[in-house]
Amino acid sequence: MTELDTAAPEQHTRADSPGPIPHRLPHVPGFAHRAGEESPKRTGKELRTRVPRSAHAQEAPDADSRPDAVTAVEESNHGRLPELTPIRVGRMAATPFAFLRGSAGLMAYDLARTPATGIGAQICGDAHAANFGLYGDARGELVIDLNDFDETVHGPWEWDLKRLATSLVLAGREAGASEDVCRAAAHDSAGAYRRTMRLLAKLPVLDAWNAIADEELVSHTDAHDLLGTLERVEEKARNNTSGRFAARSTETLADGSRRFVDAPPVLRRIPGVEAAAVAQSLGEYLTTLSEDRLPLLARYAIQDVAFRVVGTGSVGTRSYVVLLQDHRGEPLVLQIKEARPSTLLPHLPTVGFKAPDVPHEGRRVVLGQKRMQVVSDILLGWTTVDGRPFQVRQFRNRKGSVDPAALAADQIDDYGRMTGALLARAHAHSADPRLIAGYCGKNEELDEAIAGFAVSYADRTEADHARLVSGIREGRIEAELGV
Repeated sequence: MTELDTAAPEQHTRADSPGPIPHRLPHVPGFAHRAGEESPKRTGKELRTRVPRSAHAQEAPDADSRPDAVTAVEESNHGRLPELTPIRVGRMAATPFAFLRGSAGLMAYDLARTPATGIGAQICGDAHAANFGLYGDARGELVIDLNDFDETVHGPWEWDLKRLATSLVLAGREAGASEDVCRAAAHDSAGAYRRTMRLLAKLPVLDAWNAIADEELVSHTDAHDLLGTLERVEEKARNNTSGRFAARSTETLADGSRRFVDAPPVLRRIPGVEAAAVAQSLGEYLTTLSEDRLPLLARYAIQDVAFRVVGTGSVGTRSYVVLLQDHRGEPLVLQIKEARPSTLLPHLPTVGFKAPDVPHEGRRVVLGQKRMQVVSDILLGWTTVDGRPFQVRQFRNRKGSVDPAALAADQIDDYGRMTGALLARAHAHSADPRLIAGYCGKNEELDEAIAGFAVSYADRTEADHARLVSGIREGRIEAELGV
């Protein structure tokens, strides 16, 4: 007999009576333990004695083992297409902010040598200020969220926050803002993160999961000075579609079909064997989608495949665009982008996180994205081409982004608050917000520490950028500038 079968007969009462004390049901893995038996908030507060919030101001100490900027970039180029790495180096050399965008691995090396709480979340791994933006949902509405997950892993939540704050300082300096404004942007991003996490910790779980709808974001973060910029980005994003890209990047053949037109070095046609391998990989991709998506893609025919260079940190990886057409000739473009191991993985054990066994890097990216975003691309999936893992997604899915380095001085702190809130919302999908909120607390001690770190690390990034530029001039590393 089970525990539930052993109830004594005298415990049964009439339906209108208060009834007996219910039996304790067994804990089922995947669910929380009995409600009220634990206090994540208290656990978070207790962590402050081991890792004071002020400790997050500490920058990684200088170490002889730390690779210099040129070496770090060269190491990160391993496995990339050699003919494209000079473009990547040239883009990273443009500004210190651009260097930061391409050096997530170097920053992870440094972050692993700073204080860590041990609280884990699904993190972006590359949560700089330019990796937030608009994109279209299934109904054609625009949402705003993190939008790049190449480096996503389960790791320390504070790494994302420190990277965001540092990027705001660098973007502000590039825009010509004063040091006070740059520091305030970093401070405000941490403050918005902390306050948003506290808000989410107080809400019922379902409400917290879907909290801070995009239409409430500006009010929640007091980012009213940013409204005009967001409206312009939104207007531009609505026109950033597969159809618009196809109209500019393809030509119509005699039979009415289309094919891509060479536009080197960004877009180029590829040999038939390579194109066939990419097209064939879409069969595996279909198996990674929810079955309800399959009738949608079954109405499109594969027309052409081309190679397209993307991003800053991603340059040199293999990335393809696939042109699909429906029965009316309307295009849908998919991007098949190589998924390399996260540059954060080697550094996780240093702070007590186990580097996971990843069966497929494209799967890692896609599942990490879905864990962090409120709404994700309905066609996200993964596949394998010639033994290499890839992620698959819609290309030009009404995407739009704010250039943080082009913001006015009175907008960058608004942008910091907005992105800080979005980052908290993303982390709260995988980490208990009560635990992080308990650690972050009510006052501004953490905000001040993160701002102090951001300014110091921005200085370090500027020094690294200068060393890269010197390395290019000295011929230590090849760069193609202005591409």
